[in-house]
Amino acid sequence: MASKSQDKAGDDKTVNDMSGLAFEQALKELEDIVASLEGGSVSLEDSIKLYERGEKLKSHCEALLKSAEARIEKITLGADGKPKGVTPLDTE
Repeated sequence: MASKSQDKAGDDKTVNDMSGLAFEQALKELEDIVASLEGGSVSLEDSIKLYERGEKLKSHCEALLKSAEARIEKITLGADGKPKGVTPLDTE
């Protein structure tokens, strides 16, 4: 597993390119990075690179979640209890 992590850490294009990365893929990669760092089987330099990649993945996941929340709508009900429309979900 260390060589896989080292490959990710050493490839600058992979480290910075997240435009096409789905939430599930980013989360899985982030989990793999956490496991590698907790395992202590990577060098200090690779640990730093993995940590930086993890920070970017975390930000990417947060942005995707925020975007998804903005698209969710809640159904509003009229006085008769029947649906009358939708409003944006309150994300606060």
